[in-house]
Amino acid sequence: MWAHVWRFLYSKYFRFWLKWVLRVLTGKCELQRLLGGAEAGARRTLGVERSLESSKNKVLRSAVHVEEAEVENCVRDVMKEKKIEQKDTGFKTNLHISLLQISGYKKLYLNVENLRKVPYDSENEEHEEQLIELWNLLMPHQAVRARISKQWCDIGFQGDDPRTDFRGMGLLGLVNLVYFSKHYTNEARQILSRSNHPKLGYSYAIVGINLTEMAYSLLRSGALKAHLYNVAPGLPQMEHFHQFYCYLVYEFDKFWFEEEPESIMHFNQYREKFHEKIKGLLLDHSVVLTLQETKKP
Repeated sequence: MWAHVWRFLYSKYFRFWLKWVLRVLTGKCELQRLLGGAEAGARRTLGVERSLESSKNKVLRSAVHVEEAEVENCVRDVMKEKKIEQKDTGFKTNLHISLLQISGYKKLYLNVENLRKVPYDSENEEHEEQLIELWNLLMPHQAVRARISKQWCDIGFQGDDPRTDFRGMGLLGLVNLVYFSKHYTNEARQILSRSNHPKLGYSYAIVGINLTEMAYSLLRSGALKAHLYNVAPGLPQMEHFHQFYCYLVYEFDKFWFEEEPESIMHFNQYREKFHEKIKGLLLDHSVVLTLQETKKP
C-alpha cells in the first residue's frame, strides 16, 4: 500500500521538483542526462522510456509509440521540443537507438503473438515438415514409422498425434522446439536423454511447449525489456526471443534435477518456482540471459 502511495506522490509532485533541481544544477534536461550518462543498453533505454511516458509534453509521450520508419523524424521533433541543437550528434544517436529498441520490443511482441495464434495444421505441408525435422534432429538414428504413432511419446509428446499438444501456443511452440534442437543439437539430445530419468523424468516436448508459454508471458508483461535492450543494439528480433527460449530450456532442466521433485505431479509447483527465479533475474538492468553466456567457461 505504502509503495503505491509513494509512487503516486513521486509521479504527481516530487518528480517535477527533482527534475527542476537537477536541471538547474546540471544545465541539462532529464533526457540529456539519461542519454549522456548511462551506458547503452537497458539502463539507458528503460530510463528514456519512463521519462517519455511520464512527460506532460504530447510530442514526448507519443515518442514511445513511434514505429521504426518514423524514428528519425521523431528524434528531430523531440530535440525541437526540448530546444536541443540538431548538431548534438551524441544525443541524436543515442535517442535514435533507444527509440528503435522501444519500438522494436512492441513489434517483436506482435510478431510472437501472431505466430502463437497460428494453429498447427496437419494439412499444412510446412507444419508437417517442421514436425518431422524436430524428430530427425532429436532421434537421428531412428525413423518415425508413421505420422500418427506412439513413437512421438519418445520425445515427450502426450499421445500419438503431437498436433493436439500445440493448442495453447500454436505454431510458436513447434518453432521454439525446432530452433533449440537445430541450434543446440547436442544440448537438446542430452536434455531429452535426461528427461527419461526413471525417477526425475519429464515429458520433454510438453515441458518445452510450457516454457514457450513462459517466455511469451514474460515478453507480453514487459519483463523481458531489460534483457532484450541489453542483447539487441537496435531492433529486438525473433532470433533474440528464440535465444531466450533456449536459455529457459537449458536452465529449467538443470533446475529440475537440482531440486529433485518427488514426482512429476509437482511440476506446476516447481515450474512456478523457476518462473519466479527468472523474473527475479530480469529485474537486474544489466541482465543477459542467453545460452551463449551461460556456457562460457
